[in-house]
Amino acid sequence: MRIGLIILALCAAVGIMAWSAVPPASSPLRVAWAPVAAVWHDVAAWYRNGPADGHPDWQAASRQVLFGDANRGAELIDLYGCGACHVVPGVSGARGTVGPSLEGFANRAYVAGILPNRPGDLIRWLIDPPAFAPQTAMPDMDIPEEAARDMAAYLYELRGV
Repeated sequence: MRIGLIILALCAAVGIMAWSAVPPASSPLRVAWAPVAAVWHDVAAWYRNGPADGHPDWQAASRQVLFGDANRGAELIDLYGCGACHVVPGVSGARGTVGPSLEGFANRAYVAGILPNRPGDLIRWLIDPPAFAPQTAMPDMDIPEEAARDMAAYLYELRGV
């Protein structure tokens, strides 16, 4: 853990020195750097606020969806009508029984029983389920990648059970 903290401190120092050399906020470089800085901030916060035993929760970290907005994801799950087939905790009216309940989704090993439960695989599944399981009852809802990222971010917050 000590080596991880040293590496993190060195990276932060290098980042701060590089950042100080960049012109004011109107600079295209700063605009381009903003998403990277947001991810760096999230990773540093996750590492800093790890579990009480002092060890990072690597399983939770592996389920982080970069550039995914969980709040927007819940809205999109409602908008796309996922609740017609699935029970989705936290989404009003999502009480469908055709598909499985999505309660505790973050704790599952597989997506639809066929793909490893990793962000990239989940996002691809949400975009085009029949591409992975032609006989699936889950239709291709023409979900764009950005929306799928947000929906995946929300599903990975469902840790219950």
